[in-house]
Amino acid sequence: MALIDQLQAKLQRHPKRIVFPEGNDPRILQAARQFATRRLGVPILLGDRSEIKAHAAQLDLRLDGMRLLEPDRSEDFALFLPAVRAMPRFSDCDVDGAQAILRDHNYFAALMMMHGRADAFVGGATTTASNALRPLFHVIPRQEGVNAASSMLLLDMEETKLGLNGVLLLADCGVIPEPDADQLADIAVTTADIGHHLTGQLPRVGFLSFASRPGEAAHASITRIRQAVARAREKAARRGLLAEFDGELQADAALDPGIASFKNLNDSPVAGRANVLIFPDLNAGNIASKLLLQVALARGYGQIITGLQKPCAEISRSAHAIDIFGTAILVGCQAINRQLLYGTPTQEQDNAAPTS
Repeated sequence: MALIDQLQAKLQRHPKRIVFPEGNDPRILQAARQFATRRLGVPILLGDRSEIKAHAAQLDLRLDGMRLLEPDRSEDFALFLPAVRAMPRFSDCDVDGAQAILRDHNYFAALMMMHGRADAFVGGATTTASNALRPLFHVIPRQEGVNAASSMLLLDMEETKLGLNGVLLLADCGVIPEPDADQLADIAVTTADIGHHLTGQLPRVGFLSFASRPGEAAHASITRIRQAVARAREKAARRGLLAEFDGELQADAALDPGIASFKNLNDSPVAGRANVLIFPDLNAGNIASKLLLQVALARGYGQIITGLQKPCAEISRSAHAIDIFGTAILVGCQAINRQLLYGTPTQEQDNAAPTS
């Protein structure tokens, strides 16, 4: 059974409220209809009610089981205004300025989560990544001990020999252009934490490079990766996250046991068995993830934002309704307490920190 199907069953037992800032987009409406029909929770669609209803009628979609919300007509608009003005970056705003910020649906949606009005966020369908991400980073605090929020893409493939029965987590593919060693460590640990939360399995995190250890490559990027591996292990230990980290690894050595053995990596707990891949920079991560989605028999869900205290996703403007639906399932399951998600905790689950 595909991971999304497994998580869907869990979400039916613990339904969540997903806020969609772009409620009148046809793909959002189609994904929200599926979310409501399958009783996974309540989609909250932000936007002009008449426009949402008109688009739904054109698509012949029912809106029952969904909540339509016009932010500037909501009772929460006045409640959220002091929260906006309390943010240091907006402390100089007058009332009109704060209202203008709050009319941005992404800011309003982020504040809904911080005030307990929604459990998770899915946005980005009609705007640039920076416009979708900025409100999240401004409003939602980072998790304790995390200095850099980033993103990950979940790849669900038909080739079940790779990753975790065909599931791979790729990071960072959407946020930090040139991460330093500490940022790479944060990317690895927060991605592994979400991977553990969603799958219940041990994350095996491979830091990718153009060389595999034990190698003789002397390059600044290799030094940075080696530093990141050591720091990731330290951060995971402080967080109480049980995971394996190794690098530098070439992509084939990270994924193929035979190649890992040929390259003398038999002592690695990750080589040949990686289910989380950490890219050295955003160029590598973004290019590799988009190539995989185009040429492999795979579905991609995300980007899931990592390192924040609330579950959020920033989807691509080219995303299809099925991708948005799957992403909503992922962030919905992130919002479920880990003990509820898996029942009686295992030792491994006991040692893992919550994602939100």
